[in-house]
Amino acid sequence: MQTNEIIKVEHLVIDFGGFKAVNDISFTVNRGEIFGFLGANGAGKTTTIRTLCGLLNPSSGKVYVDGKDVSSSTEMLKNRIGYMSQKFTLYPDLTVMENMEFAGSLYRMGRAAVKKRSAELFHFIGLEDLPSGPVKNLSGGTRQILSLAAALIHDPELIFLDEPTAGTSPKTRLDFWNLIKRLAVQGKTIFVTTHYMDEAENCGRIVLMERGKIIAIDSPDGLKSRYFPCPIMEISFLNVNMQQAAYDEIAAKGLGTPSIFGSGLRIIPSNKEELQKWLADRQDILKYKAVPPSLEDVFLKAISHAEHHN
Repeated sequence: MQTNEIIKVEHLVIDFGGFKAVNDISFTVNRGEIFGFLGANGAGKTTTIRTLCGLLNPSSGKVYVDGKDVSSSTEMLKNRIGYMSQKFTLYPDLTVMENMEFAGSLYRMGRAAVKKRSAELFHFIGLEDLPSGPVKNLSGGTRQILSLAAALIHDPELIFLDEPTAGTSPKTRLDFWNLIKRLAVQGKTIFVTTHYMDEAENCGRIVLMERGKIIAIDSPDGLKSRYFPCPIMEISFLNVNMQQAAYDEIAAKGLGTPSIFGSGLRIIPSNKEELQKWLADRQDILKYKAVPPSLEDVFLKAISHAEHHN
């Protein structure tokens, strides 16, 4: 009987000679979900994704895809998984179609099947008028999107994307995420790693990773509510020279955690009522407003919380 879980990870540890790149993590991923792994470089994201794809064996723990142990079912699962690594997966001296034919050959697809599927994919990604020369002549953004097409050549139901937009332009990042969301609408399950906090807003749920450990897992809105029950306050001053004095006073009175924000301040409240009263009584404030936290705010708060409880 098919369950809603397509990935199940139980107490996964990846140890490289005494260094635990992944340190006892557990989570599940649901079918049709855009599931994000968010963390700084070196947090353990790539090691995790390579293990889920069967490219690395766990030091301990279990990884299941569609109910099957990945370590013993790699060949069986191969056709159901698409994987796009951090680096370009295309051969620069081959043409677009030669790259697609090579990708298809890894799944024993004939030339006619590759041609048909490639046409579907090029239409889907909006790149139907590609030049016939080598891939190295294309822009970095186009090559990145074509790498996604190559990973999708065999129409997998589970797609792993490891830092798919790293080093690309803002427009390419936007285009790429539009494609990811369209794939999810088709029923594909997307597992994506990123260190771009804003990108993780597109995920249904995200894992926050730090030094090989999961420090939080929830939807973006759920994480924001958990770590920021009070909204962040942004204030600007009639005279910018008052910025430092106000910063010092907020910190000294324990009203919140202030940070310099342009010519004003950004405050994470410790005492919402007292901070509101302090703001209302000030004569040097031009204006103040409540703003929602970003995922970067959440990530930093989650790290601080994890360190405090370790």
